[in-house]
Amino acid sequence: MRAMRAHLIGFALLVLAACASPQIQELGLAINEPFLEGDTAVMADGARLPMHVWTAKKPKAVIVAVHGMNGYAQDFALPGPWFAANGISFYAYDQRSFGRTAKEKRGLWPGGEVMVSDLKSIHALLKKKHGKLPVYVVGLSMGGAVTMKALDNGLAPDGAVLVAPAVWGWRAMNPFLKSTLWITAHVAPSYAPTGQSLDIWPSDNIEVLRAIGRDPLYQSKTRTETIYGLVTLMDDAYDAASRLKSPILYLYGTKDQLVPATPTYDVIGRIKAPKRVAVYKNGWHMLLRDKQRKVVWKDIAAWVKNRTAPLPSGEEQKPKKLAQK
Repeated sequence: MRAMRAHLIGFALLVLAACASPQIQELGLAINEPFLEGDTAVMADGARLPMHVWTAKKPKAVIVAVHGMNGYAQDFALPGPWFAANGISFYAYDQRSFGRTAKEKRGLWPGGEVMVSDLKSIHALLKKKHGKLPVYVVGLSMGGAVTMKALDNGLAPDGAVLVAPAVWGWRAMNPFLKSTLWITAHVAPSYAPTGQSLDIWPSDNIEVLRAIGRDPLYQSKTRTETIYGLVTLMDDAYDAASRLKSPILYLYGTKDQLVPATPTYDVIGRIKAPKRVAVYKNGWHMLLRDKQRKVVWKDIAAWVKNRTAPLPSGEEQKPKKLAQK
């Protein structure tokens, strides 16, 4: 018995000795004020964040779009032109670590604070560029979590659209998943699984999923320390929900296999800001790219142009009823 106990203690010490804190990108020193340079947003530390831009001829509003995990501005390649054609200029940028940003840092978690700082800077730049036009933020999945954290830290857009925001943080996970992720992120932080064995479908649009698979700028592997950072960000978003003040349009699909319904409905119930909620019976996680995507686009456009108007889809839900599910 003593020999076994000594063996276990020795093993534990070896594991602890091998532990390393999950890494995040270091924010560089400020060398300039953030500015726009063509289709690129240059941050205070010189980081260059490429953008996709779709400009309306006579815009009535502006949208800043924040992409999801392992994606980039291409996440909005389908809705962007449609919004521009319907009077809403649309800007989508690559967040640090993703898409066309600096290759040497790609895949290394940028940290929630840096992601929030970048969103606030880009929002301010577009607000200045477009004068009196209202500027809205659309956050998709991880981008929704970034948006919620930013709203809790000084971001004040005319409104925010949360599209299946990632809110499945530490407190919503079961103990086994928590401990497994913590150990893996600290013992093997650079281990990068693909997740293909999970058999999770983010959308019913097979053509889009195939295009993502062919696009080298979409990341197919995710370091465990990055997953650890994402879960922490999701936890921050969950915690921020009750303190949000900007008007919110919250969108979710009943077929979402990535963000569970329980924490989603919990978060919706905790939002005290003016809010409207649509739950799409045929919606998956990629609501803006599903087969019924135009139904979602029309709801967003209607809300941006008039936050009190009925949503065209007819799938608006009363938050109190969702909290009871």
